Formats: sequence, C-alpha cells, structure tokens
Amino acid sequence: MPSIATLALASLLAVQGASTSIHQGLALEKYIKTERAIALQGVLDNIGPNGAKVPGAGRGLVIASPSKVNPDYFYSWTRDAALTFKTIIDDFLFGNRALQPYIEDYIHSQAILQTVSNPSGTLLPNGAGLGEPKFTVNGSRFNGNWGRPQRDGPPLRAVALIQYSNYLISQGKRDRVKTEIWPVIANDLSYVGQYWNSTGFDLWEEVSGSSFFTTQNQYRSLVEGAALAKTIGVSCTGCSQAPQVLCFLQSYWNGKSITANFITGSHNRGGVDANTILGPIALFDAHAPCDSPTLQPCHPRSLANFKVFVDTFRNSTLYPINAGISQAKGIALGRYPEDTYYNGNPWYLITLGAAEFLYDAIASWDKSGSLTIDATSLPFFKDLYPLAREGTFTWYHPSYYLLQRLVRSYADSFVAIAQKHTPPNGMLAEQFLKSAPFTPTSAANLTWSFASFVSMTHRRDGHFPPSWVPRTGPLKPVVPSVCTPGGSVQGTYAPATAAGAPNVTAPCLSTVRFVLNATTYYGENVYVTGDGPTLGGWDLATAYPLLSSNYTAERPLWWADVPLDMPAGSATGKSVVTYKYARQQDCGRDWIVEEVERTVEVPACRTDGSGEVMAETDDAFVGEGGKPGGC
Repeated sequence: MPSIATLALASLLAVQGASTSIHQGLALEKYIKTERAIALQGVLDNIGPNGAKVPGAGRGLVIASPSKVNPDYFYSWTRDAALTFKTIIDDFLFGNRALQPYIEDYIHSQAILQTVSNPSGTLLPNGAGLGEPKFTVNGSRFNGNWGRPQRDGPPLRAVALIQYSNYLISQGKRDRVKTEIWPVIANDLSYVGQYWNSTGFDLWEEVSGSSFFTTQNQYRSLVEGAALAKTIGVSCTGCSQAPQVLCFLQSYWNGKSITANFITGSHNRGGVDANTILGPIALFDAHAPCDSPTLQPCHPRSLANFKVFVDTFRNSTLYPINAGISQAKGIALGRYPEDTYYNGNPWYLITLGAAEFLYDAIASWDKSGSLTIDATSLPFFKDLYPLAREGTFTWYHPSYYLLQRLVRSYADSFVAIAQKHTPPNGMLAEQFLKSAPFTPTSAANLTWSFASFVSMTHRRDGHFPPSWVPRTGPLKPVVPSVCTPGGSVQGTYAPATAAGAPNVTAPCLSTVRFVLNATTYYGENVYVTGDGPTLGGWDLATAYPLLSSNYTAERPLWWADVPLDMPAGSATGKSVVTYKYARQQDCGRDWIVEEVERTVEVPACRTDGSGEVMAETDDAFVGEGGKPGGC
C-alpha cells in the first residue's frame, strides 16, 4: 500500500500532469462565461410568444429548434420543454428572478396542452393523451406518424412544476399551488402511476419498450409528488407505485453496465446508450448517499457504466474525431454506437452531460465528506489514477484530494471538447461531425443543447437543486424484497381549469385496432381516414397516423389503436364506421388514397377510461404502392 507521503507526491504530480496549461485553463473559463450567457439567451429565443427565433410560437411553448427543414424541429416536445424549464427554474432559484414570467407562461401552456386531443389519446377519461410527444408551435395537435406514446414527458414536467411549487410554498403561496398548479402535476402523476410499466418509446423516440431514463424520472416524480401532496393536504393518485418503480429500476443493471432499454420487437441495439448518463443527472441530489438505489451519478454502478459508455466512443474507427485522445481525457460522445441518424455524430448535450455527470459525483463526495471505491467502480478510477485502490477516503486523506481533482479535470476536458467545436457565434446545434471537418450539423440553435450548457455550468459552479431523496420516513428509497412489475393504479384526471385549461368532458370512446399490411419505403407514411372527428372526417390533413413500430420485411405491418369518439347514442348499441387508408408520399407529393371504402362494426362506446381494444381490422392496402421522390 503506498504511504501517505507517496500519495501526496503522486497527488501533486498527477494533478499537475492532468490539469490543462494555465493558458488553456483561462481560455476554458472565458469560454464558459461567454457561452453561458449565449446559451441562456438561446433558450429564451426559442420560447414563445416573444422568442426572437420562433415567430408564431404560443405562450409558454418551448420550440425545439428554429430549424424547419433537414431536420424539421419546429415543434414543441413535452420532454424537451420540461427539461428546459427544469433548468430555467434552477436558474430562477439561483437568483435570476427575471425568468419568473417564463415559468408562469409555461404552467399556463401545459395546463392547456394536457387537454389537447391527439393521436395518443385524450386527457379524459384515461389520461392517454398525456403521452403524446410533441405539438405544433401554436399548441395544436401534431398529426404525423411518430414514436408514440412517450412516457418520459409527464414525470419530467411534474418534477419541474414541483420544484417551482416548493418555492412558492416557501413564499407563503401554498393555496395557489394547491388550486392552480397541483391539478397539472396531479394529471402527470396519475399518468405515471397508471402507465409506468407499459411500453413506450425511448428518449430518442426510436424503439419501444422500457427505458432506464424514463424509469428513473418516473420514480423521482412519484416521490416528490407524494411529498408535495402531503404538504398541501391532498392525495396523490399513482404515488403509491414509487417502491415498485424503484424495484424495476434495479433490473437495468446487467453486472457490468446499465442496459439502456428493454426493447420490444427486433432491434440492433447492444444496450450502451447516453440515456444512462442523462438519467442520473436528471435526478441528481447532492445530499443523497452514493449507495442510494436511485442510482445517483456517484453510485458505483453509475461510475462503472460511465466508463463503459465513454470507452465505446474511444473507438477511432467509429469516431475518428476521438483518435489519439488519452484514456484520462474527455472525448466527443454520441447517443449509442449503432446510431445512424445523421450518420451517428456526437451531440453537444451528451458531451456536456458527461461533464455535468462528473461535477455531480464530485459534489456528492464533497457533501458527504468521503469517497468510496469498490470493485465495481475501481476501473473508472484506475483510468484517472492507475494506483487507485478499493477503500473509503475521507476529505482530509491525500487520495481524496487527488481523485477529486482528477475527476474535475476529467469533467473539464469534456467541456473543452464542446469548446473546440463551438463556432465563434456560440451557436449550439444538435450535433457536430464525427469526421473532418468536425463542424456543427443537424438542427441549429437546439434548445436542449443550450439548456444542457446552462445546467452544466451551475453544477460546475457549485449550484445544486434542492434535495429530494428522503433520508428517513416512509418515502426513503428502499427496494422492496419482491418486485411486482405488473402493478399499476388507475389514474384520475381532470382539466386544470384554474391554470387556464378548457373545461373538457369525457368522450364516449370505442377503441379499434386498425391493422394494415402495406409495403412502404423510408419516408412514406400511412394514415387511416374516415367517419367522425378522430379519423379526420375524410380530411387527409387530420387523418389518423398509423405506426410502423411492428413493421418487418416479412410482414410490413402498419397499425394503431384508435380511440374513436363516437356519436351520441352509440353507448347503447353498435355502430358502423366507414374508413379507407392513404399513403403520404415524401417530397411533398400527392397522397395515394384507396378508392375502396371499408367498414368496421364498433361495439358500444365506453366512458370508463378502458383502453380495451373492442374491434380489430386485418387489411391489405388496395391500390398502387408509392415510390421514393428522390428529394
């Protein structure tokens, strides 16, 4: 075992060797200070109605990017908006009081969005519409084919609003929280409690199943929701599911790393994915113990997973941009190694997220006054300091000082990667090229990229969100001895009218599963249109999009479970619905619509919130297939 004197000398030499030069360090500090102001303004420029880059955006709506073509991100995503406002609320709590009007507008916009009928469903009677991933810039439904539902939006929105609600309560505004904001939060928590164990699309909106990122945030929302409910004297439908969500969270650990997704159907994913480092930073609590089953950034499994994830992108064949960078230095990071979207490039928000992850871990060690290395986390530490060994080191031990400084230098080196690839105007796109010339690509001025930069700087500067992980009492994280993953609780839903939502009522619904065999090309989408408002009343602009999530070459299947809003009187007997299918061609060309009209007999509709499929079709497209337009 090295002596304390040896460790002290090694500490000095290692820190000197690992640190950047004084010139580089000053350049990084200048970059962070300058870019932080640009990033915060970049976020605000993408929020309606006064956002400079998003004309036409509705009040309080976060637009993902001003980009309208290649790619078209000119929409408001529930998840992106919640993550953005989590950062804005942080900034507000840390002293930027000028942001409060934006937060108030966000509450209003989300209360309304919860009631917008969409292809995922409606708010009433069963909350299914809360899983809709995105909306148009004016808050109306997005009607295109997409990976839906997505289960991460509601818990993330609940967490952001709970954080702001706790602030209002500290200012003596408990009644306002109870009457105005809690109804919005309650809908989202009901959704989490009802659907946490149901399949949905992942963080990247590409594969359906269960996602580590989603599960982590679902757990946090239920714990914080239960605490807020107790404070304001209301009940929390769904919060009782927190222990089982926590139990399920443990199952993502595969013995070496965290499996990002449990995926339904065929896929080419190996399980290494950025969602496993973005999840821990989203539920970071500097006061939570590092062995907490919430899997904080400092947890041994989280650190082991961080190494596995980052090392995957050290492959210079996969990522030429990282060639020649040593093991103890940060690199450019992408979503997952199999990624082909825009050729699978590095993302700013993921590279910055790696830095934030490490700053979070340091904060946890500093708060607890000690750092523990075990067999699981040892490989992570050995990359930074080959003499690292298992043990617990308190803050006054030379090894603690050494390792803390090395990890901070490692975190800074990820920020330096972002610095190197940030253009002079400070614009942060979604991605930057993994091969020369390494320039920004995909959507410009991405709100999530800007928000991730602001969040990273807060953690680097020692600004941490309020603690949410209970240390004692019934909400303390304890993994149940027996997991019941099939459990859930029926949610209760109501429009948050005090926050500005319209007073919608429950429709009478009959769920029909439309199943169609239709061979299509990439970029072609298929819709069903027909009688009634849900199928668009024969208007192709509002036809119902089918999903391709079960499509294979052997069986080119398009499908959707469509909750048909039935006419008055259909609750007592069967109805006949007329419909046909339509192909939406790429390049803005004309639709291909079946000439034949089909019918399906629909049983009596229901208002009990059941999503049970009551009728099913088995169709094949009648007519010519489409051909790529070559655009």
